[in-house]
Amino acid sequence: MNGQTEEQGSREAVEERVASHVSQPALAFEGLVKRYGDTCVLNHVSAVLGPGQIHGLIGRNGSGKTVLLKCLCGLARPDGGRIAIRGQDVRPWQKVPAGIGVIIETPGFISHYSGMKNLAYLARLQGRADKQALRRAMADVGLDPDSRKPVGKYSLGMRQRLGIAQAFMEGQDILLLDEPMNGLDKQGLADMRALFLALREDGRTIVLASHSSEDIAVLCDTVHELDRGRMTRLR
Repeated sequence: MNGQTEEQGSREAVEERVASHVSQPALAFEGLVKRYGDTCVLNHVSAVLGPGQIHGLIGRNGSGKTVLLKCLCGLARPDGGRIAIRGQDVRPWQKVPAGIGVIIETPGFISHYSGMKNLAYLARLQGRADKQALRRAMADVGLDPDSRKPVGKYSLGMRQRLGIAQAFMEGQDILLLDEPMNGLDKQGLADMRALFLALREDGRTIVLASHSSEDIAVLCDTVHELDRGRMTRLR
């Protein structure tokens, strides 16, 4: 590596990634509105989310957390307001923007494919298949990339781990995660918390919607609460 150690090269790559976004927020939205019929789920909500941090999103069931994440990744079209990613206005979106990894609701996979085959299939759809990156992502979430076990026989926790791998397997630098810890046992929780902290150290930005006060306390740099369509920053 031209006199550099592998460790030095890796560290400099992380610093370059962080520095490239340091002057602008990873995600920003202003006056965001989303209605379903007569119900205003998002009522002019706004926030600026900095890069290289974990941003917690809390609120009761039905408070709009999932709807907000869907708007941010293009799965739902807001009725008003603006959204910017890495400083660029991206409204209206036609698909999930490049560089964003998403877990919203239960991850869907092809039940008769193995975990690795599922990830390879999804990567091919994006035209960015990298077998070694997929193998590393599976190993990072505690799954065996060589296992032929079909996903249909996975436990809920294993499916959740695979969903997390899918969200960052192609180097996505912004992750929108809706209750990613569902179905994980005690060891799984510890493993995924360590992984999210490592991803943050790698310069990734994570928006984490969770009912777990412990996850929010341990992981999050900022916390926003949604209640009756309004958003408040708690820290």
